[in-house]
Amino acid sequence: MISISLPQHPKPENFTDATAAVQRLQLLYQQATDFLCEGFTKAMADGAPDDQRIRAFYPEIRVATSSFAQVDSRLSFGHVAAPGEYATTVTRPDLFENYLTQQIALLIRNYGQPITIGVSDTPIPVHFAVAAQPGLTIPQEGAAGFTLRDVFDVPDLATTNDDIVNGTYTPANGTGPLALFTAQRVDYSLARLAHYTATDPDHFQNHVLFTNYQFYVAEFEAYARAQLADPESGYTSFVSTGNQEITSADAEIPKTAKQPQMPTYHLKRKDGSGVTLVNIGVGPSNAKTATDHIAVLRPHAWLMVGHCAGLRNTQALGDFVLAHAYLREDHVLDDDLPVWTPIPALAEIQIALEQAVEEVTELEGYDLKRIMRTGTVATIDNRNWELRDQSGPVQRLSQSRAVALDMESATIAANGYRFRVPYGTLLCVSDKPLHGELKLPGMASDFYRTQVSRHLMIGIRAMERLRGMPLERLHSRKLRSFDETAFL
Repeated sequence: MISISLPQHPKPENFTDATAAVQRLQLLYQQATDFLCEGFTKAMADGAPDDQRIRAFYPEIRVATSSFAQVDSRLSFGHVAAPGEYATTVTRPDLFENYLTQQIALLIRNYGQPITIGVSDTPIPVHFAVAAQPGLTIPQEGAAGFTLRDVFDVPDLATTNDDIVNGTYTPANGTGPLALFTAQRVDYSLARLAHYTATDPDHFQNHVLFTNYQFYVAEFEAYARAQLADPESGYTSFVSTGNQEITSADAEIPKTAKQPQMPTYHLKRKDGSGVTLVNIGVGPSNAKTATDHIAVLRPHAWLMVGHCAGLRNTQALGDFVLAHAYLREDHVLDDDLPVWTPIPALAEIQIALEQAVEEVTELEGYDLKRIMRTGTVATIDNRNWELRDQSGPVQRLSQSRAVALDMESATIAANGYRFRVPYGTLLCVSDKPLHGELKLPGMASDFYRTQVSRHLMIGIRAMERLRGMPLERLHSRKLRSFDETAFL
C-alpha cells in the first residue's frame, strides 16, 4: 500500500530562541493536522483512496549534549541526567505554548547550544487530529464504508503508556526521553478529560482542587462570582460544565442536560494561574482516573479538600486534618507505584495549607490545635470498611497512627508523586464511625451548612499562596528520580 504523507517533509531546524522554536512546532503541527483533516473529510465524502494510506507525523524536540559539566542543580528540572541525545514528540503546541517556551528556554540556557525542531516518525492518529475540529467526528467501526485503520493511523495503546513516569522506559536507538509524556499519551488524556469533565482542556488552570462532594461546587461558584465583581481580583472568567463561560458576576449559567462523571469548574486568569475545581466523586478509582489525565497538563499543584472519617475520639466534626503521611490501602496504583514507596510531605505545600487555615479561621499556634491536627491519612478502597470485623482494619489503622480515613487522598498524593506534581491534602472530619458518630442525614446537613464554605476557602487561599511562589521553589527535587527527564 502506498503511504501518502505531507507533500513536504521539512528538514530539522536548529533554534537558539525558545519562542521561535515553539512557533515552528505550531506550524509543523498545524500542517500535519490540516493534512489529516482534509484527507479524512475527502475520504468520508468520496470513499477511501485505493491502495493508499494517509499519514502525518507529530513534530518533535531534540537536544544532544556531550558534556558532563554540572548545571545549576538547585532547579529540579531543565537539565538531563547524563550526556546523550534526548527527544520528545509534541502535540497541541498552541495549548502548551507557555510551558514549551519555558522548558526549551531552560535547555538552551543551561547547555548553551541550540535545540532541534523537526518531524518525528510517530504518526498522528486521525482521532486526535480531528478532535479540535468542530463538525468532524470519527464514525463507529463499520459506519464509514471502509476500514478506518486501513487508511489512517489510529490510537495505539501499545505505545501509549506511562513507562517514562514509572521509570520502566527503555530508550529506543539510544535516544532518551526529554519529557514525561509522549504526544500520543498527551492526546489520549486530553480526549479523556473532555469526556469525563465536560470541559475542554484549554480551560484547566495551573492550580487544581479535588473534592469528593458536589456541595463544594455551589460555594466555588459563589466565590467565583464575587471575584468577577472585583476588577482587582485578576480573575477573568468562570467556566462551568459544558464549557459554559461567564465573565460578569451576574451572568446566568445555562444548565447542562446531563452531568458528567467528574463535574469540573474553572476560575480563570489570563496566564492560566487560576483555580480549577474537580468533583471526582467517591473512590480511589475516580481519583486515579482524574489525576492520570490532568497530569499531562503539568499543573503547578493539586490539593485534596474533601471529607474524611475522624479516627480519634478527641476529634470533633468539622475539625481539619493536614496529611503529613499516607497509608495506601487503595490498591489502584499498586502496579504503577509499589506500596513500599514513601510518599513524602512537601514542605512548601504544608506551609501554604497551614497558613491558609490560620488566615481563614483566625487561629494560630497552640490555639490552632483545637481544630486541626497533622497526621497520617489512610485511604481505603472499601466504602463500608467499618462493617467488617474490626480486629483487622482497626488494628492496622492504630498501628499506622492514622488520624483520618478517606477513599481518595492517598491516591491523589501518590499520583502526584508519580507524575511529579506537587500535592497536598487538607480534609474535614464529617463523621467518626469508630466512636458512634455516623454521617446521618440530619447531622450531615448541619455539618455541610457550616463547614463547606470555610473549608473550600482554605483550599483557595492555599492555592493563591502557591501561585505567588517561584516555580523553582514549588517544584521539589523530592519528586525527581535518578535518571530524570529535563522537562518539568
